[in-house]
Amino acid sequence: MHAMTLKTQARLWYWQRLSATVLACCVFVHLAVIIYAVHSGLTASALLGRTHGSIFFGLFYTAFVISCAIHVPIGLLRIAEEWLNWRGRSAWAASVAISAGLAVMGLRAVYGVVL
Repeated sequence: MHAMTLKTQARLWYWQRLSATVLACCVFVHLAVIIYAVHSGLTASALLGRTHGSIFFGLFYTAFVISCAIHVPIGLLRIAEEWLNWRGRSAWAASVAISAGLAVMGLRAVYGVVL
């Protein structure tokens, strides 16, 4: 199988950088929430009570999950190509499967915490 075209590589680079930017912001906010919760002495049930029905938390963590589902598989695809010499349709299929798995599991967790 032939290597990816330069256009495809550029698109993947763009999407990985864009998702990394979103992830950096999400991680910052997520850590701030954790620090606030710990210092306030909030229990798990108190946290779930605050997140239940919250549109903000739902949208925030949905963006976090989607960013992960975009970012991680692209990085793993590059690692598979560079370290394992694994290219072609099977590498793409594995990357798409990992992306779908991350999205489904993450969005299910958001659903469980928010709704």
